[in-house]
Formats: sequence, C-alpha cells, structure tokens
Amino acid sequence: MRRSRGRTGRKRRRKQSFMDGVNCSHRVEYIKLKKWLKDRGFEDSNLRPAEFRETGRGLMATRALQVRDLIISLPEKCLLTTSTVLSSYLGGYIMKWEPPVSPLMALCTFLVAEKHAGEKSPWKPYLDILPQAYTCPACLEQDVVTLLPEPLKKKAQEQRRMIHELYMSSKAFFSSLQPLFAENTGTIFTYSALEWAWCTINTRTIYMKHPRRECFSLEPDVYALAPYLDLLNHSPNVQVKAAFNEQTRSYEIRTNSQCKKYGEVFICYGPHDNQRLLLEYGFVAMDNPHSSVYVSSDTLLKYFPPLDKQRKAKLSILKDHDFLENLTFGWDGPSWRLLTALKVLSLGADEFACWRRTLLGDVISARNEEHTWNVTTKICHFLTEETQHALLQISQLKRSKENLKNHLALVEMLHLEDLKILQKSAEILCNLNRAT
Repeated sequence: MRRSRGRTGRKRRRKQSFMDGVNCSHRVEYIKLKKWLKDRGFEDSNLRPAEFRETGRGLMATRALQVRDLIISLPEKCLLTTSTVLSSYLGGYIMKWEPPVSPLMALCTFLVAEKHAGEKSPWKPYLDILPQAYTCPACLEQDVVTLLPEPLKKKAQEQRRMIHELYMSSKAFFSSLQPLFAENTGTIFTYSALEWAWCTINTRTIYMKHPRRECFSLEPDVYALAPYLDLLNHSPNVQVKAAFNEQTRSYEIRTNSQCKKYGEVFICYGPHDNQRLLLEYGFVAMDNPHSSVYVSSDTLLKYFPPLDKQRKAKLSILKDHDFLENLTFGWDGPSWRLLTALKVLSLGADEFACWRRTLLGDVISARNEEHTWNVTTKICHFLTEETQHALLQISQLKRSKENLKNHLALVEMLHLEDLKILQKSAEILCNLNRAT
C-alpha cells in the first residue's frame, strides 16, 4: 500500500514536471531525426523535443541549466551549407552555370530537389520536421497583408517581390538541371516550392561565414541550416553565446541565463522588435521589450502646414541626417529620434537657423517644445485609433474567413502589442504635459 502511494506521488511529481511542455521525443519523426543525427556524431542529453502552450514546438531541458552551460554542440557533419550542396549531384551544374548563382539560391535549389526526392533523400529525417508552410508576410494572403501596419506592409510587398524576382531569374538555371530528373523541372521548381525553400532558410538559418568561392555570385555566403538546433525558440529575455568552434568542428550554443528542469530552453535571435520578428521569422513575441510602433513620414507631415516656406528645407535636413526613418513609440514613450524630427519640423521662421542645435538635442524655445509635445500626442492618438480600427477589421474578417484564422491571429497579436505601447506612450505624454 505504501509502495503504491509512493508511485502515485512520483507520477504526480512527474506530471507536474511536464506541465510546461508535453514531451514529444517518442514521436516517430523525432526518433528518426535523433538516429540520423547520432549517425553523424551528435549525442545530446540536455534537450528533448516538446510542445509548449505558448510557443508550440520547441526544446525542453532534461536538467537544470546554469549560466555558461553548453546547451547544444552540433557537429559540422550535421550542418547543411553550400559545401553540402557543392559536394552533391548539384555541384557540377552550379560550378559551370553563368552568371553564377547566389549561395542562397544554391541552398534553395538543394532543399527543393531533396524534398522532391522524398524517401531517396539522405536529408529526409530533417526535411520531415521542417514546417510545410510558413507565416512570413510574403506567404500571407493579400487580405491579411492589407491589415499590417504601414511600414511592415511595404516591407512585406518588397519581400514578396524579391522572392518573385529570384524565381524568375532562376528559371533558366532550373531548366539546366533537367538531366537530373525524370519529371519536367518546371513541375518541381515551382514558385511555391522556391517560396517554401526561401522561407526555410530565412527563418531557420544560423550565421556561419564561409570562404568565398568563384562558382558563386558576390552575395555573402553566411548560411547554415542546423537540424535539431533550429527547434530552439526565441525569447527576447535570454542571452546566449553562439558560434562555430574551430577546435571541436561543431556549432555550439552556451546559455547566459538559467533554465529550470523541464522548462523550455530559449535562445535569442537578436534584439528585434515584433515587426522585424514577423517579417523575418513569421511570429510575434508578446511583451517584447524591443517592440516599437513606427511612425511613417506621411503620418509625420499630416500635422505640419504644407504652406510652411521652410518645409522643403526642413525635410531635406531630416533626410540628409537620416531622421525620416525608424521614428518610433516604445514602452518608454516617443523615441528621441521621433522627438528630434518633430522639433525640426516645429521650428518657427525665426528659429530655423538653429536646426543644427536641434539635431544635437538642444532646447530652442518653450514654444518649440510645447508644439512638439502637442504634435507627438496627436500622432499617438491617431495611431491608436488606426490600430483599434485594424483590430476591428481583423475581428470581422475572422468571422467571415475561417481559412485565414491563424494568419489573422498573428496580425492581431502584432496590433494588440502596438496598442499596449501606444496606450503606455499616451500615459507618459499625459504625465509630461501635466508636469510642464
């Protein structure tokens, strides 16, 4: 009787331990991946695949991790780089192709070809755990892209255009690979196949510099796909040290943060705001300390008279000194860059000669300061209303377009985070106005 109680207690403790995430290491795809990695010299006892409520698929710690602990050490043989591509059946075709393909294009081509090979691909265990679809803005439906904040909408359109140009400019190269395939290359190297490959590399690659090779174009060769390691999710609140170790010939990650046993192990992709995270990786991080709401130059100019004789000169000054981009509201209110741009635009005719001092942060006059704060408050209110309107549109679209629900939820998260930032900024501006 006593023994059974002890077992129940252990079960309860184990159940409590896995509350953070559900262990997935028993799944066939992960068993095959671990065996595949083991054959290439990778042994790991620190991490196991799991499903987490907040982040979805990730890696769980099998023991408590301390600062400077080695999280993962992935041997070079496990990495997929341009060296992998050149030593494959594609190598000869890439080496003789003119004009040279880019390192990125070589990797994209390899991924599409290996995915097409199916069971015959030696990379199948890795390909099987890659997402079948991505949520980068380039992959979103136009109805969803329309609801993105203005600066991100432009970047999303640029991203889509860039993938399309990459596809069109590579069609002749794809055709040259016909001897390798029984099927027509046009049915293998489709636009959607290239988009999938491009997103795989863009969202999952680690930075690893490779020596310049004559058979590639001049674009930097800095990509490496890292099976298993790329299951680690991003958190803006952790710090890690990641690099290729020349001695061990492995890509290593050490943590600068602690992690409890059975907790999710995070790495940091960089101090990115949510617009950048969505653009590059296809997700949004809630309560992201790096998040910002961007103010476009069009929004900025709405609050200044078009008949101001010095308007053109002011805009020219701001452009020359790079003060028309990256103007933001953050968790601590309007950025210094935003306030400086507004101060320059608020200069009176008799103050215009002081523009250099304004750029350096000097106070020019009480009138200039007051006008700047008033305009900043108006812009904050305008952006708040715009964000609330976008949230209303998303809510309506969610009801009518079931197939877009997941994509809409992502854009909704982005706007909800923006709304919190703008409300916080409005509070800060209100307190400042009271104080002055």
